[in-house]
Amino acid sequence: MYRKSSQGWLKHLDFIILDEVALQLAFIIAFIIRHDWGNPYLARPYLNLAIAFAVTDFLASALFNTMHGVIRRGFYVEAASTFKQVVLVLAGMSIYMFSSQSGEVYSRVTVYLTALFHFFIGYTIRICWKPVARNMGRGKDISNMILVAEEAKAIEVIKRAKEAGEHIYNGLVLTDRNAVGEEIEGIRVVADLDNAADYICREWVDEVFIYPTQLTDIDMQDDAGVPRSVEGFIADDFETFSRKDYKEGKLTDHGGTGLSLFIEQCRQMAITMHIRLPIANIGEQSFIERVGGIRVLTTAYNYASPMQLTMKRILDVIGGLTGCILTLFVMLILGPAIKKESPGPLLFKQVRIGKNGKRFTCYKIRSMYLDAEERKKELMEQNRVADGMMFKMDFDPRIIGNKIVDGKQVTGIGEFIRSHSLDEFPQFFNVLMGQMSLVGTRPPTVDEWEKYKYHHRARLAVKPGITGMWQVSGRSSITDFEEVVRLDTEYIQNWSIGLDIRILIKTIGVVLKKDGAM
Repeated sequence: MYRKSSQGWLKHLDFIILDEVALQLAFIIAFIIRHDWGNPYLARPYLNLAIAFAVTDFLASALFNTMHGVIRRGFYVEAASTFKQVVLVLAGMSIYMFSSQSGEVYSRVTVYLTALFHFFIGYTIRICWKPVARNMGRGKDISNMILVAEEAKAIEVIKRAKEAGEHIYNGLVLTDRNAVGEEIEGIRVVADLDNAADYICREWVDEVFIYPTQLTDIDMQDDAGVPRSVEGFIADDFETFSRKDYKEGKLTDHGGTGLSLFIEQCRQMAITMHIRLPIANIGEQSFIERVGGIRVLTTAYNYASPMQLTMKRILDVIGGLTGCILTLFVMLILGPAIKKESPGPLLFKQVRIGKNGKRFTCYKIRSMYLDAEERKKELMEQNRVADGMMFKMDFDPRIIGNKIVDGKQVTGIGEFIRSHSLDEFPQFFNVLMGQMSLVGTRPPTVDEWEKYKYHHRARLAVKPGITGMWQVSGRSSITDFEEVVRLDTEYIQNWSIGLDIRILIKTIGVVLKKDGAM
């Protein structure tokens, strides 16, 4: 899922908060000068005045967007902008004082002195905070982005991005020649246009920046050779296209150029795309923004605002801390029983594939014998998932305690752990580390991921979760991997904090019913 940048006045919330601080400092200094000494917040009239100042300053910033472009403003322009802020606040306070019928007595001199000091303190804080804000922006949420363009345009785009200091391109795909292995402006060419989609499918790539030379580069043609836009191709042909090629992972360009085919491949993989030209909608969600100083049309399966992602992260941290405490108790109780049946480490560590192909180490309480991974190949014929995209057995002999006695299936501590989902508890540590979320999609193993076709990669558009849509939709009975993909992509397209909370509540019921995990 793509993280959409803050827009409007919220983009510079830090400067708004600092301006509020500057205004309150100015108010305190003005009160002390006017009344020799004292605390203005202890007197009811001045407390109300301070609150009115705070509200007026906030409204001025929000309604008139006075912080727009604050990072790029020079000294003189910033002085003019600060003066504008002070005038707006003073005007608002004049309206407040004129309309107030409370009979409160306070010094007008304090108000005007506050405006004077607000200008000097606010201007100083803004100038001092700008370099800090720029440095914080450079090191924050750097995406692994691939640039796709002709060589001449690629050089131009890379230089503009460096000047803007907004994004760092981690790889380059040239559309006009094969230059794999070369470096251009310090960025390595990682693939040519023909195999770029395969590279993205197998490597950690968060976003793709596409710079077509002209609009016809991303046009498609129908079977009669009539040019059509990407929008027309998707609207008219995708149902037929998906029936034949989508599930098989095969693609045909239907008369389109190499770049138009690449865009369709990225769309199937749910890769966030930034396209320079304002072309037709080729994704589930589209919006205009700036990337590296260039206006682009960004498309993504879904997007979340910084506030939404912050709320999701807060939920993860609270749940992760609670889960980690519970994990310690669970490990203390189960540890001796596991060690008795199968000597070895209590935790099972496995490399999994996370958001957009990034690998991480997933932790689980060990419920299988130590040679479980080696024995998996021998048991593949008994896999209930026919296409082999996941592994599931009705009675898995690799699970600790599972054995056949007198022709009957006998289970032990391992089956108890799995049926109650106790093996998942150490993943709360992954949640705290930011590698997973409480709710998301199931993280595939490396061998599963290597079998992925383009549309399967859509599951990796969000952080993997301890629980998710498919887990609460009959996880024991689902043996069709395409159904798992459908449920996961449905979750991504309809994501909200409310949906996460509903899934967490349903998960509790699923666990209590012992609806076995995959």
